[in-house]
Amino acid sequence: MDVRRIIVVAYDGAELLDFACVTTPLVVANLVGAAPPYEVRLATPGGRAVTWGTGFTIQAQETLERVTGPLDTLLVCGGLGHKTAAADRGLVAHVRRLARESRRVASVCTGASVLAAAGLLDGRRATTHWQWASDFAARYPAVAVDPDPIFVRDGQISTAAGVTSALDLTLAFVEEDHGAALARQVARQLVTYLQRPGNQAQMSMFTAAPPPGDGLVRRIVDHVTGNLAADLGSATLAAVAGVSERHLSRLFLRHLGRTPARFVREARTEAAAHLLATTRLPVAAIAARCGFNGAETLRQAFTDRYGVSPSHYRATQSRTSPERRLRVAAS
Repeated sequence: MDVRRIIVVAYDGAELLDFACVTTPLVVANLVGAAPPYEVRLATPGGRAVTWGTGFTIQAQETLERVTGPLDTLLVCGGLGHKTAAADRGLVAHVRRLARESRRVASVCTGASVLAAAGLLDGRRATTHWQWASDFAARYPAVAVDPDPIFVRDGQISTAAGVTSALDLTLAFVEEDHGAALARQVARQLVTYLQRPGNQAQMSMFTAAPPPGDGLVRRIVDHVTGNLAADLGSATLAAVAGVSERHLSRLFLRHLGRTPARFVREARTEAAAHLLATTRLPVAAIAARCGFNGAETLRQAFTDRYGVSPSHYRATQSRTSPERRLRVAAS
């Protein structure tokens, strides 16, 4: 039987979860009926065992230098050893060679550094773990770095933000290869969401607090997130802060990289996403609770931020949607 050959490249200091969040869904897909099935192999420089960033060691199945195509997918793990890996000319050359012989190429987390070092991301939009995004952009100016999404697909090359976002990207691959029904089966086996949209933000603004040194910005952020349905216009927020609108805007841009108005819109949209996924409230009621002036205003903001409508998001992400209840009942 034909198989989809997948090579996962790792090196000393790679992240074990990057590897597991890719390989486990593919193995599960085989167990529940992927046809043709996936053949997943771990390749390392010299075929040596790799010591993951967690300290565990695993034996390679393939010698990177000896792997030949054609391949279905070539994927590079990230991890704390990514800079050393990206500076390894031999490793980078073989990744570049195999990319030419692969239907699709992907990286997880800082594995994007290896793809960038191979020139595979030049002129492309890509993401990586938020903590390393600025360094990545500085090192590889030819790459259009977007630090927000959990994964980005640009042509046949995909980059995932890091760690568990690899699970979302792999489920997207399974759906692309075998259809949504099989992807749902895999997600159920893994006790996870079907998949988060690729453009979902890596960091929730309800957990990504501004620098602790700026108490005024933190105070306004707390006021916004705790009073989403209230008047949160720039003039009102400036009055709460006791500063001018211009000064408040400067502070927000300096510490959060966005204006107060944009922060309010994103906070309201994220809160609406949470309510869509966890409640049965009508969209109009969610819009009112989150401070939007009607369901249509929420729809526009939601589509701008997540790339899908509120109804589509609820249908795919909600724990209470009819589609999800039917799947749970069937299991």
